[in-house]
Amino acid sequence: MGGPSALPLLLLLACCGAPGGANLSQDDSQPWTSDETVVAGGTVVLKCQVKDHEDSSLQWSNPAQQTLYFGEKRALRDNRIQLVRSTPHELSISISNVALADEGEYTCSIFTMPVRTAKSLVTVLGIPQKPIITGYKSSLREKETTTLNCQSSGSKPAAQLTWRKGDQELHGEPTRVQEDPNGKTFTVSSSVTFQVSREDDGADIVCSVNHESLKGADRSTSQRIEVLYTPTAKIRPDPPHPREGQKLLLHCEGRGNPVPQQYLWEKEGSVPPLKMTQESALIFPFLNKSDSGTYGCTATSNMGSYKAYYTLNVNDPSPVPSSSSTYHAVIGGIVAFIVFLLLILLIFLGHYLIRHKGTYLTHEAKGSDDAPDADTAIINAEGGQSGGDDKKEYFI
Repeated sequence: MGGPSALPLLLLLACCGAPGGANLSQDDSQPWTSDETVVAGGTVVLKCQVKDHEDSSLQWSNPAQQTLYFGEKRALRDNRIQLVRSTPHELSISISNVALADEGEYTCSIFTMPVRTAKSLVTVLGIPQKPIITGYKSSLREKETTTLNCQSSGSKPAAQLTWRKGDQELHGEPTRVQEDPNGKTFTVSSSVTFQVSREDDGADIVCSVNHESLKGADRSTSQRIEVLYTPTAKIRPDPPHPREGQKLLLHCEGRGNPVPQQYLWEKEGSVPPLKMTQESALIFPFLNKSDSGTYGCTATSNMGSYKAYYTLNVNDPSPVPSSSSTYHAVIGGIVAFIVFLLLILLIFLGHYLIRHKGTYLTHEAKGSDDAPDADTAIINAEGGQSGGDDKKEYFI
């Protein structure tokens, strides 16, 4: 009995799997569309296309099955919904200022026989709010442990929170997720616990939200922390190489939070202390050899004290080459070099003049022996003429 009764069902399945069934699934009158994702407050475009419209118009309807557009005709009075393109083969509409309530499945229909539809799932992303950091109340002491909390609401899907201190990543607790009262968005929170050091004084603790709706944009909040720590100090001499007879200042440079407010100067082997003051410098108006020794400066704040040492050796009063004497030496060298060049130039010029003057005198001497002067030339010219005649007469 079971075999014959199952035969019609097998024949039906065979027909559905036949090539004819495949052609039906690829009907040219079947419209097609695509799913869309949009950020809340943005604009989404719904595009529906069909190859063979069979003289029928396309229609868009919302998740509540309310008709939005039928061809070029608006059906729902919502100014956020606008016609983008309407042809026999395409119907595209846009929805601006999208809200979370607009999320859902939109339907594109063409009223052929039978009616054919295509679905477009619109996903609306909820943008997370700027995170809020709580837990920091006042200044922290060095090596104290603190816990900070971070929270952000309004994300959809739930966002992730991360922590960092400056450029250093902090490993906080995993992000906790709680659904908001609207049933659509989520509130996320996270905590981080760490021990502070003096290097953390003035550091920014940053909580950042990571979410696809932000498209890589930074959305974070920072909390600057203050760390109180014991002071440190070091002694700096001015001038750095003190000599006998000079004025000397020993600067006690104290650092800390809060900064040191009291300085106590001492010299080893000297009782009582030299002085206690709010000024950090110890002044020697006129250095003597007897001022040599080891000096200590104790810098004190309400967080504690620190003592620094400096050994003073007073050198002889012989001058140390200064920058001014070096400058004068350089200038003197340049002047000497210029004078040297001038001397060489004068020597060459003297040789040149002597050489050319001797040549001129030689030519002048030769001219006086060989060439007759003007008067002699005239007399010879006249005498030559008469002499010729006399000579001529003498041979006759």
